[in-house]
Amino acid sequence: MAYGFVPIVHIVAAVFAIIELGLTAYVVSVFDAGLFNNSPSQVDFLLFCSIWSLLVLAYVGLTPLYYTRLFHKLASLVLLAITTIFWFAGSTALAADFGAPSCHGNRLCGSIEASIAFGFFLFALFAFLTALDAIETMRSRGHATTTPHTHNKPYVGA
Repeated sequence: MAYGFVPIVHIVAAVFAIIELGLTAYVVSVFDAGLFNNSPSQVDFLLFCSIWSLLVLAYVGLTPLYYTRLFHKLASLVLLAITTIFWFAGSTALAADFGAPSCHGNRLCGSIEASIAFGFFLFALFAFLTALDAIETMRSRGHATTTPHTHNKPYVGA
């Protein structure tokens, strides 16, 4: 049974979300365990985005296959659109706050830069998935744009 390339994009997005989860969890743990009082809110938000994305991917990727009665196309589209906005906002906020310093081998700095990069990769993946889902939703809306064919032939039994 061939599903196309969309499940591959879902798998890639899940792998990237797990990588982002590890990176941001490391950054949060360094900030919380070190000399700092707490981690920046931008990093906390990206940690939330990672967990949120895994939940959304579970709904969008697995629910149509195994729990079809719980799946709704518009809910899927809305969840993907919200996730796209989350990744754009979180990655942009962290990039604006952190800037582009040269890390010189500093693990925390390198982890933050990698987190920003994977955040923008995830933004692109979710934007792609949102566009595909929007196109699919528009194609299958249920109302016709053409006029129905009327047959002017009389009923055979008449």
